[in-house]
Amino acid sequence: MIDLFEQLIVLNPWTMAIAIILGFVLLIYGADWLVNGSSALAQRFGVSPLVIGLTVVAFGTSMPEFIVSTIAAVENNTEIAITNILGSNALNTFIILGITALIYPVASQRSSRVFDIPVSLIAGLMVFFFVTYSPPAEWSWHDFGSFSLDAGEITMWGGIILLAVFVVFMGHSFYFAKKNSVETGEIQTLPLPVWKMLLLICAGLAGLILGGELVVRGATGVAHTLGVSDAVIGLTVVALGTSLPELATSCVAAAKHNCDLALGNVFGSNIFNVFFILGVGAVIHPLPAYPGLWLDAAMVVLSSLLVWLFVGTTKKHEIKRWHGAILILVYAAYLIYRLTCL
Repeated sequence: MIDLFEQLIVLNPWTMAIAIILGFVLLIYGADWLVNGSSALAQRFGVSPLVIGLTVVAFGTSMPEFIVSTIAAVENNTEIAITNILGSNALNTFIILGITALIYPVASQRSSRVFDIPVSLIAGLMVFFFVTYSPPAEWSWHDFGSFSLDAGEITMWGGIILLAVFVVFMGHSFYFAKKNSVETGEIQTLPLPVWKMLLLICAGLAGLILGGELVVRGATGVAHTLGVSDAVIGLTVVALGTSLPELATSCVAAAKHNCDLALGNVFGSNIFNVFFILGVGAVIHPLPAYPGLWLDAAMVVLSSLLVWLFVGTTKKHEIKRWHGAILILVYAAYLIYRLTCL
């Protein structure tokens, strides 16, 4: 059955394109069903909106990236597992925040300036460190100091470190939210019977798993057919597809002049992507470096630095329209160089 499934996807470019599109649709709807069903079930059993917002909703919005990267890691498509995350983070910051700021200036909350953006910066630096310096399996202090771009990998121990940092981040988020009575977003659920909640959860999980499988298989087939690397497909097609929900949400919020939480949501997603999703992927299978990974990781770092600079040097601590234009132009220059020179 699996062989037939794979043969159908790689049969011709049309089936590969359809597989990717269908996969994205299943990922988006699957995440939505999972969040709705899980939120309703959690509220049914008396779980507070704060806990639901920081767990079910936060995890659900990053489910497309999580499923794609996890399936890619399991199937040893490690380039897609990494580039899906780095590409999504770059798109979130350069393109989503850039477009949002062009529509309407993006305000920043103090928590984003003093915590979310710095932690996102640290996340990018940790990935950059792992891929430029990675101790061998039989490591000793004599190996300390080896340094080579694209020579390392995110090992299982690297994944464990990322997951440990994620636990600390979640603990801080709960503490800060309770201490400051932060709203994590209005959670509206319909009064559904339990069987419908369970049906939504099961359908969501099924959609996510099947959608992730279709995206990974289709993207790999496209890369091989076009003669390009999995990394290029992961940075562009896969990253864009898994970031579509965030892009649509941010643009609608900006059009309504209601993008106060956009900055926190983007960097919260970036933090989740690196520390949790890459952490899980590395624990499942070591994620080796590929040509150009150092640049992709450096762009994630640069995106955080630029936004931190923008919100820290303006009186209203916001990303202005011309800031948004700079973000988009920087990403365009990076993508052109990445696709033509590496």
